Amino acid sequence: MDRSTVTPVEILHRWQAGDRPIAPDFDHLALWELADDVRSSSRASRTRAFGITPDSVADVVRCKTDLFFSLLDELHTFPLKSTVFLETLWNLWLPLAMQLSTAKQSLNRPLIQGILGGQGTGKTTLCQVLRLILGKLGYSTVSLSLDDLYKTYADRQQLQKADPRLIWRGPPGTHDIDLGIAVLDKLRGSQTHNLAAVDNPKSDAIKPDIIKNIEIPRFDKSAYGGAGDRSQPEIISGADIVLFEGWFVGVNPVVDAKLSEFLAGTPFPISTESDCQFARDMNAKLHDYLPLWNRLDRLMVLYPQDYRISQVWRNQAEREMMATGKSGMSEAEINRFVEYFWKALHPELFIKSMVEEGDRVDLVIEILGDRTVGQICRAIDLKLSD
Repeated sequence: MDRSTVTPVEILHRWQAGDRPIAPDFDHLALWELADDVRSSSRASRTRAFGITPDSVADVVRCKTDLFFSLLDELHTFPLKSTVFLETLWNLWLPLAMQLSTAKQSLNRPLIQGILGGQGTGKTTLCQVLRLILGKLGYSTVSLSLDDLYKTYADRQQLQKADPRLIWRGPPGTHDIDLGIAVLDKLRGSQTHNLAAVDNPKSDAIKPDIIKNIEIPRFDKSAYGGAGDRSQPEIISGADIVLFEGWFVGVNPVVDAKLSEFLAGTPFPISTESDCQFARDMNAKLHDYLPLWNRLDRLMVLYPQDYRISQVWRNQAEREMMATGKSGMSEAEINRFVEYFWKALHPELFIKSMVEEGDRVDLVIEILGDRTVGQICRAIDLKLSD
């Protein structure tokens, strides 16, 4: 075989089939890593996103190779099986896990990684994969979803009586923010027993004998005919890395003028004045979440090529859940449900603003229509290349 024309995926397939790495493999993979910076049409490239340089590329390839072989016997347990599985593993999952490892080592406490992405963008899958890989690197990892912080069914019933527009769980205001802050603070202090004072620098640290077991809230979306309710919490003693994901994790409110300009264009499904007022009120509610976002050390965005495809993805996910015997919503209910989310925080405004501003976002991962990964880059590079 001509080694000059072999692709990285072909090398990975050979390794998976039992071949051992040879020197030309490492050389070819190193050249391929650096070539991504050349192939990109702008500054925004995977090479820059993962800090790969000519000086570091050999070490990066060796580390990724070691990780790949450590996972060989467990690849069948990964939650995603597709024709681009190995490509995604090599280009995204392995270097991302390595990046989180490096970020964790710079702290004297657990790392809180925020993951922002709309419905169906693969947040849960990403968390499951990262937990497997980070385990090989010696880290304990826990996943927490914004969904796990929903107020109880009973509390949301009372909330709906106070504001009839809150017909479903999901929008700002339907979460127990204080619970989220308490959980993240306990996780942040689970190793050093010394909380970072993100709100009050003069606050006393939590004493070591206070933190023993930590209750991680969990939410059962199938309860009450799909309305959902809290389930039994997961009990852990701590974690090295926390993956905190959700459809508006880390999203900041936009200024009123920018929101008004956006609403003037009547973006689907916002069509009435009451829809516009709902959008304004939800934007205002985001201010309440800022203390929760302040606990994040890093934030990545799973950015779909077209936000509207999430409606299709959400239907697929619901059918899969119902196939396991759980109750759920009909297709018509799901469509209204997804559009309700868009009315609350329209992705064309809020998520796009987060990516374009680039101040709080470390990494942007483009999700294509077939759920495969497209461009991987730093938000700041997207901003600089405009």
